[in-house]
Amino acid sequence: MSQPPIAGSDRDHIQSIERGFAVLLTFDEESPSPTASEVAERTGLSRPAVRRILLTLQNLGYVRAEGQRWRLSPRVLTIGQHFAATNSIIEVTQPHLLRVAERTGESASLAQLDGVDVIYVARVHARRVLSLNVDIGTRLPAHATSMGRVLTAWAGSDVVDRVINEGGLPALTSRTITDPIVFRDTLHQVRTEGFAIVDGELEEGFLSAAVPVRDAKGSVIAAIAYSTSRARSTPEEVQEEVLPLLREVALDIGHDLAVLGDRPRVLALSARNTFT
Repeated sequence: MSQPPIAGSDRDHIQSIERGFAVLLTFDEESPSPTASEVAERTGLSRPAVRRILLTLQNLGYVRAEGQRWRLSPRVLTIGQHFAATNSIIEVTQPHLLRVAERTGESASLAQLDGVDVIYVARVHARRVLSLNVDIGTRLPAHATSMGRVLTAWAGSDVVDRVINEGGLPALTSRTITDPIVFRDTLHQVRTEGFAIVDGELEEGFLSAAVPVRDAKGSVIAAIAYSTSRARSTPEEVQEEVLPLLREVALDIGHDLAVLGDRPRVLALSARNTFT
């Protein structure tokens, strides 16, 4: 997926850093080892600028050259590790996600909102129910996911406007809500009922449910979700059998966060996904 050209900057905006991250973000599943010319095409930057950025990233240890192509190095993983180490919610959440996965036999996830997308920040795999590979760091459109609906529903009106106007509510399947009025009505329903169930809007046959996770002040800071396929369950069964568990787990996470506080913590090895 191509990226838009780099925008202009103001006094407090360091354009060189923006360009560096733009180059790093061109490395993805579609293009794991691009050439400098391909990076330039995807970012809108000149080839000389891309070359300088790649060489700088190489000197810092974040990319490596393979002939005319470039690849990310393992060092980029440390960026995510720093996020985990400074966000207690990840350490707190992992055993609770494991509980959901063990009791339901399906995958459980935690996500937070980033622009018009949700980003998976914790996940326990039980079964693969999407054709795309979903893991920690995966971004999915907020409008077509249960976690995205929950997070957008409790966000400010400016966030809702951004999801509608910037995201564009694209039709990912024939069931995806694409009408802004219907989408806003759906978000109101989510706030009223306290949960979201999305059936076949992200991918045909994909069924998910999500509830909000709140901090000690009652603010929604994340969403926890259960996912399955239409072949194994129905929205009615999910609402009756799984939502009570999700609500219970969300409350437990909020309680644990309140007890732990917001001090930096290192992600324990035992908190990694061990569900098989």
